[in-house]
Amino acid sequence: MASFDKAILPGGEGKITLLIRTKGYQGTVRWNARVTTNDPSMKEVKLKVKAFVKVPIIISPHKVTFYGKESQSVKRVVDITAGLKKPLILSPDGFNLEGKVTYVLEEIEKGRKFKVHLTSIPGPPQTYHGFLNLKTNYPEKPVLNIRIRGRFVKMKKG
Repeated sequence: MASFDKAILPGGEGKITLLIRTKGYQGTVRWNARVTTNDPSMKEVKLKVKAFVKVPIIISPHKVTFYGKESQSVKRVVDITAGLKKPLILSPDGFNLEGKVTYVLEEIEKGRKFKVHLTSIPGPPQTYHGFLNLKTNYPEKPVLNIRIRGRFVKMKKG
């Protein structure tokens, strides 16, 4: 969302304020804004904003997608890192894809870094979506939600 001075005298200065909502972002992010003017020598100006959004827990990626042929097993990994100085504790808190996906939560660096290893279970052609929730000891982010989608298609014969 933007607000700006509506009228600026020739040769004068104006102010543009950009409101950027950072919810759902983490780490280094960039945004662009295009400003249209009635100045014949500069009809358009591009503004670039770069910021580092600090979050209590860094998770990458937030969403996992499996895609393959029927009866194929596909593996994905989600990295989780503590963004605060205090140790992070994770425990399973909900998973609705039993029979379609398995997961293993691995602690890489005590209280700091984790990996979630996800593996699709081979089966018939199908499409599914679900989640893995992990409970944390951080009141700033009590639950991590990893969204999972899968699409396995029929193998072509011949």
